[in-house]
Amino acid sequence: MQTTILYIGRNTEITTVMNRLLNARPEWKGICVCSDDEAIEICQTNEIDLVLLGNGIDAACEKALRARLTGIKTELKIIQHYGGGSGLLYGEIMTAL
Repeated sequence: MQTTILYIGRNTEITTVMNRLLNARPEWKGICVCSDDEAIEICQTNEIDLVLLGNGIDAACEKALRARLTGIKTELKIIQHYGGGSGLLYGEIMTAL
């Protein structure tokens, strides 16, 4: 069974790298976006297991995103990911799950 992970970031290049990293593992399905509205739409139409909030999301936006996302799925796990190697990413994801 695949774990579906939604990454929301502001930097297109980093979002592209995150897409590659998340989809490199067969047990993960990564969906990576740069827009909040796109993220909300994806959460409404897909079964998301975990949301990663990337660099560039300010505190007010993060608060609003968390409220909107948990309004869709109350038990949704949302964590911050601001970079680091793929080992750190793996550890963060496994800890959250």
